[in-house]
Amino acid sequence: MRTSGILFPVFSLPGKYGIGCFSEEAYKFVDFLKEARQTYWQILPLGPTGYGDSPYQSFSTFAGNPYLISLEDLIAQGLLTQEECDAEDFGDGKEVDYGKLYDSRWDLLRKAYLRSGHRDSQEFADFQKDNEFWLRDYALFMAVKKAHAGAGLSGWEPSIRDYKAEAVREWTLKLQDDIDFYEYLQFEFAKQWKKLKDYASEQGISIIGDIPIYVSADSSDFWAHRELFQLDERGRIRMIAGVPPDGFSATGQVWGNPLYNWEKHKETGYDWWIRRIAKCKELYDVIRIDHFRGFDEYFAIPADSATAATGHWEKGPGTDLFDAIKAALGETPIIAEDLGYVTDTVRQLVRDTGFPNMKVLEFAFDSRDSSGAMEYLPYRYKNNCVVYTGTHDNETLRGWIDSILPVERKQVIEYLDVRTKDPQEIVEKMIIAAFSSVADYCIIPIQDYLGLDNRARINQPSTNGTNWKWRVNKKDLNSALAGRIADLTAMYGRLPE
Repeated sequence: MRTSGILFPVFSLPGKYGIGCFSEEAYKFVDFLKEARQTYWQILPLGPTGYGDSPYQSFSTFAGNPYLISLEDLIAQGLLTQEECDAEDFGDGKEVDYGKLYDSRWDLLRKAYLRSGHRDSQEFADFQKDNEFWLRDYALFMAVKKAHAGAGLSGWEPSIRDYKAEAVREWTLKLQDDIDFYEYLQFEFAKQWKKLKDYASEQGISIIGDIPIYVSADSSDFWAHRELFQLDERGRIRMIAGVPPDGFSATGQVWGNPLYNWEKHKETGYDWWIRRIAKCKELYDVIRIDHFRGFDEYFAIPADSATAATGHWEKGPGTDLFDAIKAALGETPIIAEDLGYVTDTVRQLVRDTGFPNMKVLEFAFDSRDSSGAMEYLPYRYKNNCVVYTGTHDNETLRGWIDSILPVERKQVIEYLDVRTKDPQEIVEKMIIAAFSSVADYCIIPIQDYLGLDNRARINQPSTNGTNWKWRVNKKDLNSALAGRIADLTAMYGRLPE
């Protein structure tokens, strides 16, 4: 079945109080998707954002981002007043101001927590029990982090930094109120998200959710499960993630994430990964795993290295991991993000799992890698793949057209048979090229439908301070746009069942 959907982060939704969230505007966007006759809403990771406000560097792979909790919902529950919310400064609302969110949102959430009466709720007790594998560790991690003025693990007192049992007991007693606060936020997040996801399902909309392959070094996942990562004899991170030098970067990329001890994961029957995917199946209908190639081979860089030049490749778990997940959880809809340097063994892993892989049209015209770019041209696709014009890490189509080299622009114009100099026609022809391809899934970022330039870009990798901020203008999500998308969807046979 050929389908289509829209890539649009939750934080980019319009609405009051500084950030897109699970408010009425989210429900309106689901209605927009239905009117546009779409099948999927692809979002980014929902986890609490850490360094650089990136959802891909989260404090927990299991927890939800408290910023996405709807304040309007808390007002409706009688836990906040509109006057209290309106009195806070969230910025001008045109883009996300994370500094102002931090200063204002937490105070409001604390007020709602103190008024909630959740300790007397059986629903809350059930939530604690159902999520005991990760919830208490996450809440304690956040409480200890707050007690250390937000510092990462290296700035903590050694005993609690190293997750010593006695220190865990002592800090749990000392920080019980803060722990309860962070657990309550997860309870409220889960309630609101389930309500929104159930509404989407009722409207025929499935959610595609992202997870990064790695977890952050500043996360409860690493802190509470250190045995699952590559550490030295002192218990410190030995090897970190990244990618090697190539034609795009002479020194490669150092991501800094701790690498998994795959032998230990195998010994446990991949229990942590099975629990992680089970949580994702609860949150999403389809799971897109970032950097899928790391399951075949991953690039390991010494933790003290300033560049990726000293790194080397090591073997990952391969199909063994996914066989274990399937045995435990049954069929799991997964999209394999296999972009970047792809070897024959990576291609074989994707084939062996049967997961659809990704094709990005912007990559098809890169003159720096003309041979590799060929595989992203639509006529090369097999049906079991997901085609994108671009992703959250790419320029918007309009921004890309304005920035590519003349030789690349010439190739684009000739391939798409563009007859005018209007860049918007190139944008529209690129979208049509994606829709008309044999790819089973076609996902278009909302910015490309709107013809927006790079001011609407979500993320520019290896930069900080300007990312994860863009928000849509409410008036742009209108019936005219929904009708145009619906017509395109019908024309190319991607209508929902």
